[in-house]
Amino acid sequence: MIDIKLIRENKDLVKENIKKKFQDEKLPLVDEIYALDVEYRDAKRKMDELRAEKNRLSDQVGNLMREKKVDEANQIKAKVSKMNDEIAELTTKEDELSKIIKDKMMVIPNIIADDVPIGEDDTHNVELQRFGEPLVPDYEIPYHADILEALDGLDKEASGRTSGNGFYYLMGDIARLSSAMLTYARDFMIDKGFTYCIPPFMIRSSVVTGVMSFKEMDAMMYKIEGEDLYLIGTSEHSMIGKFKDQIIDKNKLPITMTSYSPCFRKEVGAHGIEERGIYRVHQFEKQEMIVICEPEESASWYEKMWQYTVELFRSLDIPVRQLECCSGDLADLKYKSCDVEAWSPRQQKYFEVGSCSNLTDAQARRLGIRAKSEKGNYYLHTLNNTVLASTRALIALIENNYQADGSIKIPKVLQPYMGGKEKIVRK
Repeated sequence: MIDIKLIRENKDLVKENIKKKFQDEKLPLVDEIYALDVEYRDAKRKMDELRAEKNRLSDQVGNLMREKKVDEANQIKAKVSKMNDEIAELTTKEDELSKIIKDKMMVIPNIIADDVPIGEDDTHNVELQRFGEPLVPDYEIPYHADILEALDGLDKEASGRTSGNGFYYLMGDIARLSSAMLTYARDFMIDKGFTYCIPPFMIRSSVVTGVMSFKEMDAMMYKIEGEDLYLIGTSEHSMIGKFKDQIIDKNKLPITMTSYSPCFRKEVGAHGIEERGIYRVHQFEKQEMIVICEPEESASWYEKMWQYTVELFRSLDIPVRQLECCSGDLADLKYKSCDVEAWSPRQQKYFEVGSCSNLTDAQARRLGIRAKSEKGNYYLHTLNNTVLASTRALIALIENNYQADGSIKIPKVLQPYMGGKEKIVRK
């Protein structure tokens, strides 16, 4: 959520930002909010004036009663009583206007960075850098589900019986490999100075609407029937929600945390659920990182965070690239975002394995995350980034370490987490 001062003082900037995000249907909201805000402030001004006048008259009543001027005192009391009715009406009006304004403000997208490429969808995202040589071996690499099944590591048929499409069983060395990658990612981030956390896997609606737009919520989140609880789609939501309505000690900034969680997603949309493989599924595991920092530090943290993901994937012998998200591909709360994509030697193209975002103070305003300074309280900046998402990272690892004999070479950094095993071979 943006600061309403932007609409009061620079409506054109807000409208231009909406146009950059190709959300022209939201343009009328800016003028609506502006008019409502004028009405709100007018009601607040009248109420403040009435309260001041009421206090002045109340003092007079006391003086008149002491002087035995009962009739005059009663006349003023009647006037004060009328003022109380007006104040009550104005208070109701102020509360109603405040709610309407907030609801409309929640739909206005965050102001994006000046250097974000302008484009309507992800086809306009821009490659910035590559890390590692994207190689294609001289032997065929099968589809990842076929590789995993050949190694007795994947059973989609059984998960179809128990849970339906979009779920899976990982087994044996493949299941162990998936866990090894997550544990390695955890230790990798701890070594970077991040505090490890296992957060709640369900959050209330007040947290959900604080960390994402309503449109995203409907497309992603599973609601628990009969409860004000949602299954998390990513642990950053639970992690940022930890600081809801808190005034954080400046001496404790920046807050840097890394979290493990399962993730649950509807995956509603044109892309659909992958029937055979594990690229797009309803359930996976993830190691995440979040940062809460001073506003002037968020740009530098953004650069550090996506580079950590690149470093981790390169240590797994996986070539990656950084892809800057264009304006139309940014979620409403994002100021700037980039994807880290891994090389697929089978498809001979890159695919997304992580996403890093700077949300400036958009989430903090919704959730009330602030710090205190000599000039008063102010909103902090929040950032999040994928360290490693289990299923997509597993696909990238097995494709880039697939051997001609059908075995999977285990990168050296993972071997201690696999009991010293160097390869996964067909039984």
